[in-house]
Amino acid sequence: MNSETLRILDSIARDRNIDRELLIGDLEQAMISAARKHFNSLDTEEFGCEMDRLTGRIVLWRNLPLDPDDPSAGTEREEIPLERLGRIPAQTAKQVMIQRFREDERNSLLDEFAKRQGELVTGVAQRYEGGALIVQIDRAEGFMPRSEQIPGEQFQPGDRVRCLILDVRDAVNQVKIVLSRSHPDFIRKLFETEVPEVAERVIEIKAMAREPGFRTKLAVASVDSKVDAVGACVGVRGSRIRNIVDELGGEKIDIVRWNESSQVLIANALKPAEVEEVSLCFELGRSTIIVREDQLSLAIGRRGQNVRLAARLTGWDIDILTPAEFAKGLEILESTVRGIEGISNEMLDKMGALGIISVFDVEEVGVAVLEQELGLTPELAEHVVATCSERSKEVAEQQARDKAENDARVAADREATDSILGVAGSGGTTPPAADAEGDRAADKILGGGQ
Repeated sequence: MNSETLRILDSIARDRNIDRELLIGDLEQAMISAARKHFNSLDTEEFGCEMDRLTGRIVLWRNLPLDPDDPSAGTEREEIPLERLGRIPAQTAKQVMIQRFREDERNSLLDEFAKRQGELVTGVAQRYEGGALIVQIDRAEGFMPRSEQIPGEQFQPGDRVRCLILDVRDAVNQVKIVLSRSHPDFIRKLFETEVPEVAERVIEIKAMAREPGFRTKLAVASVDSKVDAVGACVGVRGSRIRNIVDELGGEKIDIVRWNESSQVLIANALKPAEVEEVSLCFELGRSTIIVREDQLSLAIGRRGQNVRLAARLTGWDIDILTPAEFAKGLEILESTVRGIEGISNEMLDKMGALGIISVFDVEEVGVAVLEQELGLTPELAEHVVATCSERSKEVAEQQARDKAENDARVAADREATDSILGVAGSGGTTPPAADAEGDRAADKILGGGQ
């Protein structure tokens, strides 16, 4: 039986990654608790226990004083046969062992997975609990909250799940392992796995912006001039990037070249759109991008996704204008400020260099910037800001009217188109005159008429 006990302890230590000595110490403490229960003792030093590490023999003893009236006289050991302990003390020993074994296992899990935090792991999907995905990772269960899942992604029990160990928490009676597939570091770890140059730090991921399940932008740079950062990440015929996209369920990944110049970086970040000019306003932390009319929708992206990710990647607020809109803003600013006494052409040029390109910008930067950067007197700076503020209200009102007129025009065109399509789609016979009139109206709406 003693050798059998050692084999059981060895098996538990191996399967649950717990130190064998800890388990033996737990067993000895459990036997001491059983003895105290049997003798109704409150003295923690009255009993002792030791297990032979080679034979597995357990020796339990009681420390009895040599002279009850003289504590300094010392004690003698009285060995207690294990058979002497009854059923209730044995049950106490069992409960203590189970509790201490569980604590040892929890501490072992905590130590192991705390070291693995931030690591990319592969587990097996088990089930969903309240929206959270439970994943079996080695000998532990991790959970992936809904907020850390990729939107629209579903796993079936038994599916392979590749994820990031985001956090390890010591909760009451258990270790909570938080997993993630939506965190930006998950993308970073995937690149380290698929692109050796990233893992070896030859290529560095300088910045990243992600909308999980939809699109990710990465800015990469190479420390070796012989290595093309973008080409290495994409791989031959897109082989490397394709593996990552497949793992993410088709999420788009844009890899752009990092540049220390904010102007160049912003232009790169807005790709695939072609940028004509980048104007930076450091005081507002904003960049104004000029793109051609045919590149406007590409630069903005679907539902503003491209410009939104570019702004997060570069750390700049981004406004996108066409050349006509940019020129109109400058024209309004120039006509507003030029009439103010004390404002010269040189000062207007400085405003443009500072990225102040509209009356709204002047109102936003305020008096202090005009005093420091343009050398204006406080009175003149206040006058310029006040003038631009009044003008900005007029421009805003005009823009609101133009937008309302445009919306009304679009609605009318849509209604006319629906009416024409309704006539054409009717089952009755349409007179030739009505057909000709409908054709002319449709040509006018669709831009085919001359």
